[in-house]
Amino acid sequence: MLILIKVVNYLVLVVLVLVSVAFLTLLERKVLGYIQIRKGPNKVGYYGILQPFSDAIKLFTKEQTFPMMSNFIPYYVSPVFSLFIALVSWCVFPLVLGLFDFGLGVVFFLCCTSASVYSVMVAGWSSNSKYSLLGCLRAIAQTISYEVSLVLILFSILLLVGCLDLCAFDVYQRNLWFVVVAFPLALLFFASCLAESNRTPFDFSEGESELVSGFNTEYSSGGFALIFMAEYASILFLSALFSIVFLGSGLVSFLFYLKIVFVSFCFIWVRGTLPRLRYDKLMYLAWKSFLPVALNYCVFFMCFRLFFELLVS
Repeated sequence: MLILIKVVNYLVLVVLVLVSVAFLTLLERKVLGYIQIRKGPNKVGYYGILQPFSDAIKLFTKEQTFPMMSNFIPYYVSPVFSLFIALVSWCVFPLVLGLFDFGLGVVFFLCCTSASVYSVMVAGWSSNSKYSLLGCLRAIAQTISYEVSLVLILFSILLLVGCLDLCAFDVYQRNLWFVVVAFPLALLFFASCLAESNRTPFDFSEGESELVSGFNTEYSSGGFALIFMAEYASILFLSALFSIVFLGSGLVSFLFYLKIVFVSFCFIWVRGTLPRLRYDKLMYLAWKSFLPVALNYCVFFMCFRLFFELLVS
């Protein structure tokens, strides 16, 4: 019976995440519209509030096409797997509903982000298009590079917390948020999240001006919609993770969900403000800038933890 309740709770969470993804796309189009001094969607429903649902109906009712030379089964399965990974990672979200009790929540999240690389790789390879293959190769190199700095940043904060459970961050940030203690790490974490989710200015897997549309060039209708939903679900999850790790949890408070909206707005703000980087500069930033800073903070927090334990003992 308990397992059934947890499954039902998780299904409700998935539905809420998908609805949130719909309204995040509306928020993005509205914000980008006002940044570019135009209106954005304002015709469908009251002030365009039904626009995401009309887009979903349009995409899923279009004719499904596939390239003649594609590998049929991997081509169809990879968008589904991509969305599945993006939704499964929400299991570690420490809700008061008691979904799943993850003592190793951070490790599970890192496993999910590593597995998401395979969906991009299979989508680009199975399309049997040179543009898709180039896009997926660039995306894989970028994601793996920024995963290293993301892991080190999380490890640095975990050294202060001393626990792999996301629920512990709420306890340790009751009086002082970690964004105050480690502000440079928070900025590095946010930039790494942009790179992990292939967002501007790190959207090299979908470099339209260079690669037609990147790894999803050959996708249309439902397949494209699933890849699109997976990207925005991961943006929402990374925003929630940033809020938990650096901005204090307080999951029962309304303020916590405002923090998630603010971090998601920052993703959109960056997209409307910054141009795309050059690819060699992106890799240089990961290995020559982010990695040394994250390693230095990691060693600093390790020494701080050892000194504190010696002082207490």
